[in-house]
Amino acid sequence: MSNTNENQSVAKTNINWYPGHMAKTRRLIAEKFKLIDIVYELVDARIPYSSKIKDIYKIIMDKPRIVIMTKKDLCDMKITNYWVSYYENLGAKVILVDLNNNEDYKKIIEVTHELMDNLNIKRAEKGMQKRNIRALVVGIPNVGKSTLINKMVGRKVVDTGNRPGITKSLTWLKTNSDIELLDTPGILWPKLDDGNVALNLAAMTAIKEEILPIDEVAIHILKMLHDFYPNILFERYGIKKLDDLEEVYDIIGKKIGAYRNNETDYERVSTYIVNDMKQEYIKGVTFDRKI
Repeated sequence: MSNTNENQSVAKTNINWYPGHMAKTRRLIAEKFKLIDIVYELVDARIPYSSKIKDIYKIIMDKPRIVIMTKKDLCDMKITNYWVSYYENLGAKVILVDLNNNEDYKKIIEVTHELMDNLNIKRAEKGMQKRNIRALVVGIPNVGKSTLINKMVGRKVVDTGNRPGITKSLTWLKTNSDIELLDTPGILWPKLDDGNVALNLAAMTAIKEEILPIDEVAIHILKMLHDFYPNILFERYGIKKLDDLEEVYDIIGKKIGAYRNNETDYERVSTYIVNDMKQEYIKGVTFDRKI
């Protein structure tokens, strides 16, 4: 195990992963497009660039949209705020959301009404009655769509879980306000040819675990912590430098009981590191540093 080998492997990362339900999602969105008033585009605040659907504007075109950055309680606010400004400068409305904070959901409703006032004004001018606002909820897998929807509806109507691929179909759902939500399965672009983006997605469990070798994902997490959050790396694993990855794995292996007979269980250590992200033991990090 060496830095050189790992870098070479990551450089070759080229994932083709486009399950049939994702292609179906795009087709169904196109069919219902005329019914949609506004789009809620969810991205992970820890990876605001990597988690953005690559060709989202081909899907939603000129529909009003709100970029909802979920999991703000887990991100590095200083870095994530850079991305907030970046997307706002591109003309998007951006809201940072803690999925466990009910007050944050009120912001979504408020901004939705701000953007949709013209819709009901036009309907009134035509002598038509006011109707509910129809919002499309779209984002990559495991970005928090189901949690957001359950909160806005006021009860559990869709399954949640820290794994991709739970939602399988498009469903209209009524909320406690005058907004109807169209839930969609998570979408990824067909080809992840950017190794860093792929590893960021895998680190945040947006890609199924079998897609990338778990050791590559674990080493990516360690490297990001080393380069940008050395205090977290030391506090969590007792590691200061990554000069020798075998030694690093030995240290962590001994710490978690994965070192026996002078040999480290590398897969167990990698799984432990990835699960630290998955189970949200590692907080205050943003892995997207620049485009």
